[in-house]
Amino acid sequence: MNDSELYQNYPNPFNPSTVIKYLIPQNSFVKITLHDILGSEIKTLVSENVQPGTYEFTLSGSDLSSGMYFVRLSSENIQRTLKISLIK
Repeated sequence: MNDSELYQNYPNPFNPSTVIKYLIPQNSFVKITLHDILGSEIKTLVSENVQPGTYEFTLSGSDLSSGMYFVRLSSENIQRTLKISLIK
């Protein structure tokens, strides 16, 4: 295990919430952000030091408009991006 992973959310498309799961192979600072279709950062979802392991959290779309969004995981010098859809 030597690579971070950002798994496809479930369900996708989602309404009103979805589960996002990610894998971190070593102690590191993890930042996960939500971006709109233009790439503008909307909010920070995770910003913390984590131990190696698999994590998940629930993203609520109740304060978002319908559309495509991107979830970006940044850890050490690795970035992963996931496309998600919210349908209301």
